[in-house]
Order: sequence, then C-alpha cells, then structure tokens
Amino acid sequence: MSAETQSVETGKSNEVRKRPAQGWTGRISSVLLLALIFVPVMAWQWYDTRHEIAGLQHELAKRLAESDASGKESHHLAAEATEAGRRVETKVNLLEAKLAESQSQQLALEALYQELTRNRDEATLEEVEQLLLIANQQLQLASNVKAALIAMQEADARLQRIDRPQLSPLRKILAQDMDLLKSAPYVDTVGISLRLDNLAASVDTLPLKMELRPPETVSSPHQIPATENIWLRFAREAWEDVKRLVRVQYMNQPDLALLSPSQAYFLRENLKLRLLSARHALLARDVASFKADLDASVEWISRYFDNESKSVVDMLEALRQLQDSEVSIELPRISASLGAVRNYRIARDRGIR
Repeated sequence: MSAETQSVETGKSNEVRKRPAQGWTGRISSVLLLALIFVPVMAWQWYDTRHEIAGLQHELAKRLAESDASGKESHHLAAEATEAGRRVETKVNLLEAKLAESQSQQLALEALYQELTRNRDEATLEEVEQLLLIANQQLQLASNVKAALIAMQEADARLQRIDRPQLSPLRKILAQDMDLLKSAPYVDTVGISLRLDNLAASVDTLPLKMELRPPETVSSPHQIPATENIWLRFAREAWEDVKRLVRVQYMNQPDLALLSPSQAYFLRENLKLRLLSARHALLARDVASFKADLDASVEWISRYFDNESKSVVDMLEALRQLQDSEVSIELPRISASLGAVRNYRIARDRGIR
C-alpha cells in the first residue's frame, strides 16, 4: 500500500475519531442545557407543589379542626337528643299510663252511669206504676175521675222525663186511657160526700115537731083601780101566772109523735148514721143502698121534724137534689196502662239479665 493511501486512511481515521468526540460534547451540552432548564422548572414545581401541599395541610388541619368541633358539637347534640328522647319517652310512658288510667276511669264512669241510668229508669217505672195504682184506686173506690186524671198525667210526665223511644207505645196506651177518662161523665163524688157530711153535722140543729110552740099572746093589762084592795091585786097577778104555766095547743096532725129526750137523741143519731151510710154507699158505688138511705132520711125528717123551719126545708131540698143526682155511671178502667207498664218492666229486666 502506498503512502498516500495510508495517509488518506489515517486522515479518515482521525476524522472518525474527532466526530465521536464532537458528538459527545454536543450531547453533554444539550444535557446540561436541558438540566439547566429542567432543574429550575422542577424546583419551581417542587416549591409550588410544596406550597400547595402546605396550604392543603393547613386547610386540612382547619377542616379537621372544624370537623372535630362539629363532631364534638354533634356528639353533644346527640347526647342532648338522647337525653331529650329519654325524657320524651318517660313523658310518653307517663302519658300512656295516665291515658290508660283515664280510659279505665271512663269505663268505670260509663258503667256507673249505665247503672245509675238503669236504677233511675227502674225507680221512675216503679213511681209510674204506683201512680197508676193510685189512679185505679181512685176510680174503683171513690169514683174520683179528676184525681185519677191527675195521677195519670203525673205518670205521663215521669215517662216523658226519661225520654226513651222504647216508651212511646207505653205513653200511647196511657194517652188513650186518659182520653177515655176525659170523655167519661163527671160525677162529683167528693162534693156529694162533703154535702152528706155537712148535712149529718147539721142534724143537731133541726127542730122537732113536738118542740114547736105557738107564739105567746100578750094580753093587754087591765086597768086596775087605784082604790083596789091589795089582796085582790095579789090574787089577780097570781092567776095570770098560773095561766102561763099551762097552755093548750091544737095540732093539725093527730099522729104527731111525742118523743122523750132519750128518744129524740137516738132519732138524731140514727139520722146521722143514715146520712153517713149513704156516704159510704156512694163511695162504694152501691146505688141501691145510697137511694134507700136518702129515702129513709127524707121520711124521718118529714115525719119528726118541723117542716116549716128554714133549716129543715133546706135539708129536705138538699136531700131531694141528691136523690135526683146520677151516681151510677160506669167508669172506664185503666188496666191497659197498668198491664203495659208491668210488661215493659218484665221485658226490660229480662233484657238486662
């Protein structure tokens, strides 16, 4: 190989050697340049990141503090809520106990009210039955329609105060019986009985026929001479006194009964008994005995008593008016009302049992 060739090859090899050295130098320069650029950037990023991390840590610490405070407050509120819930539960239990007690008291009061209502209704029904019995007695024993109506009206008022729909049929029957009594002819049994009592009380004041005396005739005094002897005057006055001791009376009725004082007493007493017997016959509605006693009383008064005396005339007129009065009226019965009340009480007792 020639020298030129070797020199050329040597030059090429040197160039080749220089080229890698220059490449590494450029690369190092590039790396350094990049490092110079990257390091500040990284430092700035690191600083910025650290600043942000510090801010986040501070914010996190703040949030954690707030969260801790909020947690404590929430715990406190939860404790208060638990305590309030416990108090509410206690109050609720107390209210439930009071409600249960109130309900039991209400049930007891309702039971007591029902018992009192039943007792009141039962007592009212007993009073109504007693009033109807009184009305029936007034009709049967005394024929006193007015008193019977008063008793029945009072019974209807007692039923009205109860105000039960179940009592409507009972009140309807009672109203029908009252209408029957109102339409019945009225007999004043009490008034007639009182008149008979007054007539019996006035028997002692009636004058007897045998007690009738004619009016005394007053003779005009004789002219006595002043010169008349005193013995003759005495004899004349004595004779006048003797004439007054004995009187002769002419009677128009030859069959005039002359009664001793005891007979006159028993006559008056028997007349009183006749009038009282007529009163009892009236109350017993024994019309035949009533008429017979009045006829006997009129006969006795006409026969033994002074028919010209005003008191005797008034008594005879009163007795004749009583004879003409109608006392034999058939009064209606109220057995329907009594039966309705008793049946209602029996049905009510069965329903309660």
